[in-house]
Amino acid sequence: MNSTATPASAAASPPGAAGGEHSGQQHSVRLYLKVWGLLFVLSTLSYLVDYANLQGYLRWTLILVLMVAKAGLIVAVFMHMRWERLALVYAILIPPLALLVLMALMAAEADYTFLTRVAHFR
Repeated sequence: MNSTATPASAAASPPGAAGGEHSGQQHSVRLYLKVWGLLFVLSTLSYLVDYANLQGYLRWTLILVLMVAKAGLIVAVFMHMRWERLALVYAILIPPLALLVLMALMAAEADYTFLTRVAHFR
């Protein structure tokens, strides 16, 4: 066999890519423009919440929902989590969610402790 012959898979690889490596993911500019537009709309909605002079839990709920939607969109598209394996997504998303659950439990316990002390020391 001729030692200068290259396998078909190595010949078909893009320039700059070594055999066995892939050059990475390629996404269209259209996808990034759609995401940018959606982020712009979500940011506009969050500013409109303040402009509408909403108060109380409704205001903070809307602001937090819009903030989480923007963060999720950024993580999914710009950090390429949408195209990652499910195990990696779980490894990145589960720890912060677990911390949020533990913080909510601590806040509930602190509220109970405070109310118990107020009732006892009256």
